[in-house]
Parts: sequence; structure tokens; C-alpha cells
Amino acid sequence: MGHINKADAAPAPKAPAPRKRWYRQLYFWVLTAILIGVLLGWLAPTAGIAMEPIGTTFVNAMRMLIGPIVFLTIVGGIASVADLKRVGMTGLKALTYFQLGTICALVFGLVAINIFRLGEGVNANPGTIKTTDAAAKLIDAGAHQEWWQFLTNIIPTSIVQPFIAGDILQIIFIAVVFGIALNAMGKFGSPVLDGVQRLTGVMFKILGFIMKAAPLGAFGAMAFAVGKYGVSSLTSMGGLIALFYATSILFVVVVLGSIMAFLKLNIFTMIRHFKEEYLIILGTSTAEPALPGLMRKLEHAGVKKETVGLVVPTGYSFNLDGAAIYLSLAAVYIAQATNTHLSIGQQLGLIAVMLLTSKGAAGVAGGGFIALTATLATIGTIPAAGIMLIFGIDKFMSECRALVNFTGNAVATLFIAWWDHTLDADRVRRVFAGEVVEPVQASAEVPAPAVEPLQANERRPAYSESN
Repeated sequence: MGHINKADAAPAPKAPAPRKRWYRQLYFWVLTAILIGVLLGWLAPTAGIAMEPIGTTFVNAMRMLIGPIVFLTIVGGIASVADLKRVGMTGLKALTYFQLGTICALVFGLVAINIFRLGEGVNANPGTIKTTDAAAKLIDAGAHQEWWQFLTNIIPTSIVQPFIAGDILQIIFIAVVFGIALNAMGKFGSPVLDGVQRLTGVMFKILGFIMKAAPLGAFGAMAFAVGKYGVSSLTSMGGLIALFYATSILFVVVVLGSIMAFLKLNIFTMIRHFKEEYLIILGTSTAEPALPGLMRKLEHAGVKKETVGLVVPTGYSFNLDGAAIYLSLAAVYIAQATNTHLSIGQQLGLIAVMLLTSKGAAGVAGGGFIALTATLATIGTIPAAGIMLIFGIDKFMSECRALVNFTGNAVATLFIAWWDHTLDADRVRRVFAGEVVEPVQASAEVPAPAVEPLQANERRPAYSESN
């Protein structure tokens, strides 16, 4: 019998990590907290409203990390690649996809409200509509926001200010410039790149600590929402809310589901994989707290780090499918309710304006409302005061907007990875199916081929699924 060299022997497969029982899963406690919050806000509205600080504190804690995580991830991704042209092409592909997706979402909302015409018969007089102080501030902000401002605001006035204000677009701009410069430094930038990767791991570790408080945050936010706005708003305009939710679900299943089917992936297994993030969005009414989790899970699923780091944060400002559906549907509803006739040409003009006003709405308090007001002010034919007709139910539609935005960005990242020929579809399929797979190893690419290569393959991954 021949001697078998131990070095040639295949390593013994690692035993899969034991899965947590259902009652120890984060999503179970988040869902339980949401239900308790709904009951408290419904049965004891005053007590529910008093829970607001719990929800806002959690959201603020998550927002505290979003800027640094976006910056570090983008810098690390760009500085680690050998071909900067590929990064630029990925960005162009992403922006092209975002625009096409936004147009499709706007058309979906436009078709839905033109078929069901829920605004007809309301006969609201814009001159007699009273606005609350809170709504007046948002209307004023939207009326003074020009359609081109999101372009000019991308460049910040200082490096620190975007991190203080939480402006994702400006943080992306700084990160891209910093990442390109670090890449150009070659081996001299190696210590900085190594520090960036280590800091990324630290940020995700802090994220893991804060996520343990997610049930409390969801409870506080939901108790406040139900206690403050009640269920009367749901019953008074239930038709419009139902139409928006139905249109959004149809968009996810038909449009996003078709894209996933083209990639030979299943939209429903993806949704199940992100169940914790969906419940956090449902509880807090914003997709921001779920951004780090989306990036971490997509990278673990097999999407390259540089693709995730560039597409996901950019998509949070440029790829807002849920907001696009809401904008077109709400604008035409207000026109119908105020007896403002809109021709087909004017409605197509709405879409053209919304392609710009919808950008950058994420992460801004009342961002969807401000974008809607900016659209109406730019068009000039639909009275902006008509926004008060939907102001009371806007809160109940914000959850759906955020959920669809999140789903659209997950699908967009997978599609851009496929377009770049870097998508490991088999690994994605296995991860989405719930299989336990090994963490993705650090990339062995080098930042500058003209100089001494960096030993990137010796670095440990910045973070893994276990975090």
C-alpha cells in the first residue's frame, strides 16, 4: 500500500454551526416587539406616544454607524481592486439600472391610479384646505427645493459636515475620491488600507452590539406611530393605502421577481433571508437601520465587496422604487381629488421631473413628502396644498416605501454583480436557501499593478456572517 502524505490529504470538513432555536432568533423578538407596540398604541395611545424616545434612540444609534460603514466599505472596495476602470464601469452600470428601475416604478404607480381613479369624487377645494404646522414646514421645504439641487449638493463644503448631517450622497463622493487616491498610492497606501479594513470590522462589531436592542427600537417606534396616528387614518383612506400596498407588492413580485428569475434566483427565498432586516424596517419605518445588514449579508452571499460597497449605498439615494411608486400615485391622486385635469403628456412630464426630485429623498426626515412637494411645485399645475389630503396616512405608507426600496436595492446589487460577471449564483442560492456556508475569503486583488503587489490575500476578512 502506498504511503499517503498528510499534506495531500483533504482537510476534514468542518461541522456546520448549530442553528439557533426559533425563539432565540432576532427576528422572532422583533416581530413580538412590533405586535406588543401595536397593542400598546391601540389600547393606550398616551402610553404609546410616550414610547417615542425608545424608537428614536435606536434609529439614531444605527444612523451613527451608517456614515462610517459606507465610507470605510467604499474606500476598502475601491482601494483593493487592480482595475479602477472596472469600478467606474460598475458605477455606470448601476446608475443606468437605477434610472430604468425608477422609470418602471413610476409607471407602475401612474397606471394604478389611472385605472382605479380613487381621487375622483373627493372634490377638494385647494383654497380651503388647512395645513398643520408640521405639514407646512415640509411643504415649504419642498417648494424651495429645485429639481437640480441634488446634483449640486453632492459635493460637500467640508469633509466632516456630511458625517455630522448623515448625508449619504456626500459621504459616497468623499469615499470614492479617497478610495481612488489610496489606490493610486500603491504599496505606500498599504498600511492605510489595512487600517480601513480593520476599522470596518470594528464598525460591524459595534453594529452587532446595537442590533441586540432592535426589539426595543421596533417596540418604541411602532407604539408611538399607532398611538399618535391611530387606526382612524387607516379606515378613512384605506382605499388609497390598499392601492399603494397592492401596487408595491405587484411591482416586487412581477418586476423584481422577473429580474431574480433571469438571474436564476428566487425573490421569495431572498426575502426570507432578509427577514430580520424587513422586520426592523417595518418597526422603524425607515430602511436606514437595515443598510449595514444588507451589505454584510450580500457580501456573505457571494457578491464582491467592491460591488456591494459601491452599489448598495448609492442605491439608497438613487434607487428608490418604493418612493417612485408613491410619488406618481400620490401626485395623480391629488390632481384627481382637486379636480385638476392632467393630460397624458403632463403625466409623462411628471415622470421626467420625478426622476430627479426622487433622488436623495432617503435619510431625510419627511423625504418622500418633500420630494412630492418639490415635484408639484416644479410642475405648477397641481396645488401643493392638496398634499394635506394624504398627510395623515403618509406614516402608514412610509413602511411600504422603505420595504420596497430595500428589496429593490438588494435585487439591483445582485443584477449589477451578474452584469460584471462576478456573481456566484450557486453560493447566493445556497445562502438564500438557509445553508450554512463558509465566510467569503478576502480578495487577492492588488490595488496598483505597476508597483509591488500588496499581500491582500494575507489579510483577514473585514467582517463575516458571524458578526
